[in-house]
Amino acid sequence: MKKIYYNKLIRDKIPERIRRSGGDYKVRTLGQKSFCRELIKKVGEEADGLLSAKNKKELIFELADVIDVIDEMKRIEKIKDSQIRMAQKENFLKKGGFKKKIYLIWSSDTGYKTNERRYKK
Repeated sequence: MKKIYYNKLIRDKIPERIRRSGGDYKVRTLGQKSFCRELIKKVGEEADGLLSAKNKKELIFELADVIDVIDEMKRIEKIKDSQIRMAQKENFLKKGGFKKKIYLIWSSDTGYKTNERRYKK
């Protein structure tokens, strides 16, 4: 059988599902530092899944995946919901919300650094 190399964090029951479908696999257990790094990558992977949601049901499942990864990050980093809410409030005060539905087409280069990915149309 052909091998596909994923090299990514997976959920606990995935190896069992591969085995039940007749497949082989190789996994390793991550240390705490590597696990944290891979969780951050996983948030991006799961968030990318939102782009492929075709209906509300799929959107709900994709959002659930994102929230599961975030909840695990909060658990291992001992981040409280109150800390997240405080950061949300600070972000809102600094940057505002999304009620106006503003879509930026371009702006002058003012040196502002963003952490966003570039998506192709």
